[in-house]
Order: sequence, then structure tokens, then C-alpha cells
Amino acid sequence: MRFRLALLCGLLLVGCKPAANVDDNRSPSARAFPKADRPVSKPAEDDFSSEKERDDVREAQTVMDLAMIQPGMTVADIGSGAGYYTVRLAARVGKKGRVLAEDIDRDALARLGSRVETDHLDNVSIRLGTEDDPKLPEGSFDRIFMVHMYHEVSEPYSFLWHLRPGLKPGGAAIVVEADRPPDQHGMPPKQLFCEFDHVGFRLTEFVRKPELGSYFARFEPVGKRPEPSAIQPCRAPESNSAAG
Repeated sequence: MRFRLALLCGLLLVGCKPAANVDDNRSPSARAFPKADRPVSKPAEDDFSSEKERDDVREAQTVMDLAMIQPGMTVADIGSGAGYYTVRLAARVGKKGRVLAEDIDRDALARLGSRVETDHLDNVSIRLGTEDDPKLPEGSFDRIFMVHMYHEVSEPYSFLWHLRPGLKPGGAAIVVEADRPPDQHGMPPKQLFCEFDHVGFRLTEFVRKPELGSYFARFEPVGKRPEPSAIQPCRAPESNSAAG
């Protein structure tokens, strides 16, 4: 197609712009995967109120209870930000457990690092990820938390494909999101279910929590991880309302 366009431009002696490469703005490691057919939210500094307000409605406690977090577990907190869940997960899993806080924001991780050091959270480690790969060690986690962050994932198929091997056998990925369009800092459940399904996850629990303004979804890997070229993108419907 590019050759034809260049030849046509030459024959007509007109000023034609080169054909745009649809992958120009994508990470090289994501180009084997389909692009998301949906908008993506811009990162928000604090879109979900203060930690005190979140504790007042028992957000972290409710989510950790639903996720069945127990002492001794190993948990990854993806999109950890300032560490609201990181520090509470660290307390729940205890000294024999481990929490990995991952984010793509170096400044946020630096602030969290200071908090971890000040609070002497010896069971917490910190890692820098990328937009299409959370960089998780293979077979390491009982739970992987993604709380109010999945709507910011610009390469969901690459991201989930790379994330999946980080789970231990019997492990689960936990998503907490608001039920609204992705560009409004939320994720319609049907879109979420489809994207996870196409990378080889099955939905094992879905609970609405109106008091938190969010829903809770739990996914477990099933079967073999698909080849990137075999993944079909989910089409975003005009009205992507919630299930159940």
C-alpha cells in the first residue's frame, strides 16, 4: 500500500504525505498484540478521595475480605501510587507475607519508597513497570490487585498477557473499578470481562459495592495462554452497560 501511494504521488507530481504508521506511538513490545478498541483515561493524581475517607467506608478492608487475603500470602499491588493498598496489604499478610508495589510513575514510587522506609514495612518491595508489562516475577503471587487503575491501561492485551504468568497456581487477579466509561476513570464490566477472557482468564466472582462506588471482579487463568497473534480485540459497544 505504501509503495502504491508513493508511486501515485510520483506519477501525479503532487505533494502527498507519507502513510502514517499505526504503531508509531506503541511500545515495540506491544505491537504483536491488538490495540484496544476503547478510550483510555489519563492518570489522575487522586481521583478516589483521601485515605481517611476511603477508610471511613472500609474500602480496603472490604476488598481484602472479598479477595480472601490471608497472613503469609504474596500480593502484587499494580498501579500502587501513593500506597493506599500497599500499606494495608502489608499489614494483612503480615511478616511472613510479601507485597510488591508496582507503578509506571517513578515519582509516585519514590514517595511510596519513603513511606515504606518511614513505616518500616520490611515485607514490601517496589518495582517499576511499563504500560504494557507489569514486570512481575513468574509464579510469585497469590493475588494481583488492580484497584482503580485498569482504565489507565493503554495496552490491555499485552499487559494482561505479561501479567498472567506472575500468578501462582490457584492465584487470582483482582480488579476494582467504577462502572462508567474508561475515559471517565471507570470500566464497564462487559468490556473488562471480554478483555480478560480474550487473554485466557475466567471470571470467578463479580460483586457490586455501591457503598464504595465500585464493583469487585475476580479472575483466574484458565487453559494455555494464547499466542499474541491469536488474541482478538474486544469491540467497545455504543452502550457498554454493566452485567448482572
